[in-house]
Amino acid sequence: MLQYIIKRLFYGFLVMLGVIIVVFLLFNVLPGDPARMMLGQRADIASVEAINKDLGRDKSLTTQFFNYLNDLSVLSVHNVKDIDNYWYLDDSKYNYIKLFTISNSALVLKQPYLRRSYQSKRLVSEIIVEAFPKTALLAFVSMLFALIIGVFVGVLSSLKKDGIFDKISLVISAFGMSLPSFFAAILFAWIFAYLLADYTGLNMFGSMYSVDDLGNGEYLDLKNLILPAITLGIRPLAVIVELTRSSMLDVMSQDYIRTAKAKGLSTYQIITRHALKNAMNPVVTAVSGWLASLMAGAVFVEYVFDWKGVGVVIVDALEKYDFPVVMGVLLFISIILVIINIFVDILYGLLDPRIRVT
Repeated sequence: MLQYIIKRLFYGFLVMLGVIIVVFLLFNVLPGDPARMMLGQRADIASVEAINKDLGRDKSLTTQFFNYLNDLSVLSVHNVKDIDNYWYLDDSKYNYIKLFTISNSALVLKQPYLRRSYQSKRLVSEIIVEAFPKTALLAFVSMLFALIIGVFVGVLSSLKKDGIFDKISLVISAFGMSLPSFFAAILFAWIFAYLLADYTGLNMFGSMYSVDDLGNGEYLDLKNLILPAITLGIRPLAVIVELTRSSMLDVMSQDYIRTAKAKGLSTYQIITRHALKNAMNPVVTAVSGWLASLMAGAVFVEYVFDWKGVGVVIVDALEKYDFPVVMGVLLFISIILVIINIFVDILYGLLDPRIRVT
């Protein structure tokens, strides 16, 4: 089992290294000069050169890449004597613990440094920490909605196979799987928060936050979570309905189900005690994958509903060519995906020993 875990961790490390290489190259070959974007109309040659030197963009692409890896690494090597050195251990950048020093260099244990925003000068890590909880909340509520409704509808469809309810649920599921999230977001916002705003109490142009009656500050208004959560949960809902239905049909044809029926157990008892828990394996697999995907893929939904999560941060940063923010968010999302996939792989290995030999 230990060998299996080490192998999965190694594969995850390789995936992350590949993501870092692609993200770095992609955003360092794009047109546009961050220095001129930061200075605006005040840009002159001397100021542009000074900012590019401060950002390290006057160095070769290879040097910039290895410094970027050094910044992202938990263990890194830095110069501790020369303040003008490109690898200098700057206290304003790094939150670190110095392990040992050799000559002018030191090995440090630190928090990964994702650089600073070109526009706001804030640490990218601070921006992510502020935005990610909102995205995580939206993804969790969307997945919970999809799981509860999807399993319920899937079970009913399997019990009413080839009936009217089953056929309608299959058509709606197919429609849900083919409906792009960005189009669904616009459609739902227009119908429920514009045309039917007087009846739903939802405001298409409102904020996700409200101010309390005493004026003590803003708080998260959970009613504004309804539409984005439903919109984001449509596709996983459709998948869960299909998986639950097909898995339940397979389980209900097994011999032990027929034995349970022969013993006189009610349909409710057969489903809750025997069929459903054995039919949930593919559903759990889908849920783990979709939860990671929802956290990574909520960009359009968040932007349409002005949900102040990671999606809005990405779009705003792209509009302003704020490359460090985009790079940092993409790397953070990739880490989340890799960690969840590794955790699921290890969990499968614990539950099914046959997987460990693959």
